[in-house]
Amino acid sequence: MAIRPNQNLFELLRTREILAILDGDATFEEFKLKDGSSMSIALPYLSGPDLCDLSTRFGLPVTYSWGGGTLSRWQYLDELLEHCIERNKCSDLLTYIFSKRQFNNILAGHTPEVIEDAYKQIVEGIMRHINGYLYFGGNELVLIDDRFVMRKLGATVTISTPKIRTIDREYIISISKRAMEDVESKNFDSAITKSRTLLEEVFCYAIEKKGETPSTSGNIADLYKQVKNQYNMHADANTDRRINTLLSGLEKIISSISEMRNKDSDAHGVGAARINIDEHHARLFVNAAMSMADFILSVEKKANHTV
Repeated sequence: MAIRPNQNLFELLRTREILAILDGDATFEEFKLKDGSSMSIALPYLSGPDLCDLSTRFGLPVTYSWGGGTLSRWQYLDELLEHCIERNKCSDLLTYIFSKRQFNNILAGHTPEVIEDAYKQIVEGIMRHINGYLYFGGNELVLIDDRFVMRKLGATVTISTPKIRTIDREYIISISKRAMEDVESKNFDSAITKSRTLLEEVFCYAIEKKGETPSTSGNIADLYKQVKNQYNMHADANTDRRINTLLSGLEKIISSISEMRNKDSDAHGVGAARINIDEHHARLFVNAAMSMADFILSVEKKANHTV
């Protein structure tokens, strides 16, 4: 792909070969793990629904259609890359795709030492193969201070330390409004995906504001436990009984939300195993997620003395 003057170099990633690497289609050479087992150099496979969830996470609402007529997986990713290029979010997208939490299904069960070594070898191997496609155009993808950067071969690039993305009430209202629009359009799965993403982002934001790393389990309930521990959101004998009862109710909301349409249950299932959702259920889900997100944001702001 030829790049016009002043065009974003991340456009170079929008080739079928590189998209196949990023969506997990491409598998490369095997390597030996420290425990003697073997593994291939490859990124985790992203299914069509996974890519739709990822697109929604980065502000490009996409709904997967089980009845056919969907885009190819590489097309979903290509559209998401274009969206992120326009909004200067490509490094954030790549950070998410390459994040250690994405390798949970691949590396779980090995010792921490083996996991760290395998993750390092896979990431380095993937970067080499991507740069093999970029080399003859005189460009490369590099990781500088935990940020992905596209540059001319050997060029020096200085980047500022990224700040934690700000989550505010306007953001919560915006996502919730879009989720409710999905409800109105009968796109209940999309509404639920947006609501789950909203909660996950608010929880991660609150955790990061405490200087901690969010859980990589992919379970919203685990993230909530982190928030609860870091912000001392435990039942207190000195707190009004009705407040403690309300907090207990919030935990039940989180439990229900974490089970609804999660990747390990019925999120991508079909047929009898898939839970049918009515409009009033979807509305309850969206409103509950919005209330929970707003509550956690209020707790974070009070604890960190922000306005």
